[in-house]
Amino acid sequence: MVRNVAGVMTELEPEDFYLLSGVEQGMRFSEWVNRGKLPQLSGLSPEEVGYRLDRCATRELIERKTIQYEGYTLKAEGYDALALRTFSKRETVDGVGAPLGVGKESDVLEVKSYKPLALKFHREGYTNFREVMRERDYTADNEHVSWLYTARKAAEREYEVLEALYPDVSVPQPIDQNRHAIVMDKFESVELNRAQLPQQQAVGVLELILREMQCAYENGYVHADMSEYNVAVSEDGVTVFDWPQAVSTDHENAHERLCRDISNLLTYFERKYPNSTDRIDAESDAVRIANSIAAGQFESVDAIP
Repeated sequence: MVRNVAGVMTELEPEDFYLLSGVEQGMRFSEWVNRGKLPQLSGLSPEEVGYRLDRCATRELIERKTIQYEGYTLKAEGYDALALRTFSKRETVDGVGAPLGVGKESDVLEVKSYKPLALKFHREGYTNFREVMRERDYTADNEHVSWLYTARKAAEREYEVLEALYPDVSVPQPIDQNRHAIVMDKFESVELNRAQLPQQQAVGVLELILREMQCAYENGYVHADMSEYNVAVSEDGVTVFDWPQAVSTDHENAHERLCRDISNLLTYFERKYPNSTDRIDAESDAVRIANSIAAGQFESVDAIP
């Protein structure tokens, strides 16, 4: 998806971005923006708006729908183009490379820049809007939200958390953020779910992750979406990523979510490395480990009281 946009970026003219930005502004108030409002929103003449609508629709950056009026909405590719242009103008991004990971809530790609970087586009709300609206705290205080708003708030939340945690916690270093996108350090690791750890190292890796969770707690945050898919392992240690659902430690449900995070991890290690974790029981140990983390006293699995 993003690589397709990167390919058409050189074809787009400043007026195309004025049009895309106008649609973006209109979507603050309605999912579908009335064509009649686009000249004022974009600063283009009605004739120019018509020409730019055709150009952007041909490149699948916007979508047209005739309801009670002729309306337009940004597709994900159109929003991507606006963020990429901003990163380019800031000289954060020189080009987009190979995909590093694609999921239902984000796309991550390699970035061509002054050093190895990764570009993450949040997709929350684009395909599962109602589910995200129910689950995310950052949509609760807004009566009218669109997928643009939801994805942007997710990116803002994650960037804020990364800035608060780095470098005390082993998280990707945040570099830049715009709209629904984050530029961060590229880390060379393997996701925990794809790693094949030697049995004798499994508990050690689990303890490394738990210590990072304790350090994050000391810095004011609970991950709140911890799983084997949000941890990467390398010879240098572990990296914890994907923080848009993080909650502050003074959140009313912080301890509950910390317990759930730990239970998810323990359950995974119990299932994949049973010979190494036979002394661990997710159901009984999760709360005790959570209590030790909250108290800043976690040292090892063996030391759990």
